[in-house]
Amino acid sequence: MYQTNFQELLEAGAHFGHLKRKWNPSMAPYIFMERNGIHIIDLHKTVAKIDEAAAAIKQIAKSGKKVLFVATKKQAKQIVADKAVEAGMPYITERWAGGMLTNFQTIRKAVRKMGAIDKMEIDGTLDTMSKRERLQVKRQREKLDINLGSIADMVRVPSALFVVDVMKEHIAVAEAVRLGIPIFGIVDTNSNPNDIDFVIPCNDDATKAIEIILNIMVDAVKEGNQERKVEKADDNAATEKFEVRERRTPRAIRKPSKKFYEAETVSENAE
Repeated sequence: MYQTNFQELLEAGAHFGHLKRKWNPSMAPYIFMERNGIHIIDLHKTVAKIDEAAAAIKQIAKSGKKVLFVATKKQAKQIVADKAVEAGMPYITERWAGGMLTNFQTIRKAVRKMGAIDKMEIDGTLDTMSKRERLQVKRQREKLDINLGSIADMVRVPSALFVVDVMKEHIAVAEAVRLGIPIFGIVDTNSNPNDIDFVIPCNDDATKAIEIILNIMVDAVKEGNQERKVEKADDNAATEKFEVRERRTPRAIRKPSKKFYEAETVSENAE
């Protein structure tokens, strides 16, 4: 697994928090000091929390479950999208649609609507519509794709959320808390860490720092997936071996061979 590098985080500016007057007192355990009116995050604790979060995400991936990555701020949108795709996980980088978790069935209906429009385009149904109707349908498809295209393959509520800037994504956090979904969050000094299960204290505006953390999480997901494949292969091999053994007739009740009967006949004739 990729090891968290203290120096890399320092060079990326992960330790810079917000102005002291904007701080959230609940972040006090993660603050190292104050300098020129700005809080400095304790990067030793950041490193420990990153490793803790990576270990937990690895176990989620190993069990075959999904982590939904959420980041709608411009500094993190593209990074999150790229890394989530690399990890094979769903992501949200546009507006968070209210009820995306708590009203998941409605969201699934919207995703199915996208599929229905695609089918209309393939079978030629769109060509039978007027130009105006066709344009409206295509615009609807584009809008749905922007908001929900990245979760089109997510057939059930995710097992966990990874959030960049828990303050900005407070609606997503609130929905996850309501459903009891574990939350991994990059938390700055102005945010409330109390609802976050795996707090990663870090500057949530530093693009490089966000990328470093996401690289570690993606590596953890890949490692979890790889271990799952290995265990599955071992289980399949063990099952096949057991089935072969079961198909064999036990030695004690096997039917005597032809030579056995011939030997018995010779013995009786001799007598």
